[in-house]
Amino acid sequence: MRLRPRLLLASPWLVGLGALSMAAATDETAHSQPLWQSAVPLPEDARSVRIVRQGEYLWTRPDRESPRRGTAMRGALLPLYGSKRGPGCSGTWLNVGPLAWVCDVNVELSRSAPFPEDPNPTPTTSGLPLDYYFAGPDGSFGYAKLSLGDVGAPDNQYEPGMSVALVRIQQNSIGEAYGLNTKGLWLPMRDLHPARPLGFSTIEYDDGRLDGGWVYASTTSVRSKPNAGERVTTLDQFQAIRFTEVVRKSKRRWFKTERGWVSEGDVRAPTPTEPPPEAQADERWIDVEIDQQVVTAYRGSTPLFSALVSTGKGTGKSERATPRGTHRIWVKLRTTDMDNLENEYAGRYYAIEEVPWVMFFKKGYGLHGTFWHRRFGRRQSHGCVNLTPRAAERFFHWASPRMPAGWSAVLPTQYDPGTLVRVR
Repeated sequence: MRLRPRLLLASPWLVGLGALSMAAATDETAHSQPLWQSAVPLPEDARSVRIVRQGEYLWTRPDRESPRRGTAMRGALLPLYGSKRGPGCSGTWLNVGPLAWVCDVNVELSRSAPFPEDPNPTPTTSGLPLDYYFAGPDGSFGYAKLSLGDVGAPDNQYEPGMSVALVRIQQNSIGEAYGLNTKGLWLPMRDLHPARPLGFSTIEYDDGRLDGGWVYASTTSVRSKPNAGERVTTLDQFQAIRFTEVVRKSKRRWFKTERGWVSEGDVRAPTPTEPPPEAQADERWIDVEIDQQVVTAYRGSTPLFSALVSTGKGTGKSERATPRGTHRIWVKLRTTDMDNLENEYAGRYYAIEEVPWVMFFKKGYGLHGTFWHRRFGRRQSHGCVNLTPRAAERFFHWASPRMPAGWSAVLPTQYDPGTLVRVR
């Protein structure tokens, strides 16, 4: 679906990206040889910066008028490289990474080690970074305090089908279970039912051969030979297949699998392509193929892995069409909210908290994880490229810009540009 970026992703994110000029360095180098000499003395035992507010802004320079670099998660311990006075901060600017500064007014210095960087993050089991639930047929209410549940005035109302992301579940004084969402509201668990996303992820191409796909028909026949062969077995929807040969019979492609032949009418599989002209040699890029409803990660001309998707249901230049052309990821967010609550003409309202693994490539259009529908392989979204949560997480950690440990959003720089996304 097409997402509405949070207010923190308004125009300041887009201003001055070309002005970035400081080179990157590893954490190890930065600790032994600080990139910037401290202009303000720091406690000798301070090793990291503790973030105390969710979504704390990070800036490219010690200046609130400089371009934003990203946001950090509450509770994160970021590396501390130095400090400096600068405009827009009544205290001291702290350097927490290459091209990353935070004002010390709303953070704390810590003796603890910073979060370690992991170049290959361990994927989550389900692909979901939080526990997601939907409001049931009667909707639900949210309360600012657990003690006010069902007895005090609610602070928010959730219509049937709206989604919430919970950080913990706790019982009140009379033993009723309530869930605390990321907005700080308590909802009665009796009103909620858990999200159950599809569990499949990507097909990996270890030898660089584009030889995989998925069954997207509800039931698929496997035949002894292309076109007129007898049925030898069937395959289930969303089952991954590998094929060793592709032939064309009666203007239709047929794929030879280990069990027999399947028709392209029942299968979604990527078609070979060349890198877009904008891609450098061996550059990573993403190919979104609308006709086949698949997305493939490439390095140069070599396919690495693919996923089944749902792109926009619109056509041409309509708002619900996934925009064709070549773009670059302009921001990555661990999660962001999606809703149409400000649309007074909407026939039906929806709200989904903390949509996971979001990578915007053109305004509010992006790739992201999806747990609220199962129509992969078909055009379904409001314009975004929907992936299963596990597949979205795989692409998120692979694509650039890199997301440092403890960050919740990151913008590209000239040293770490956003990955190319070609929609065709």
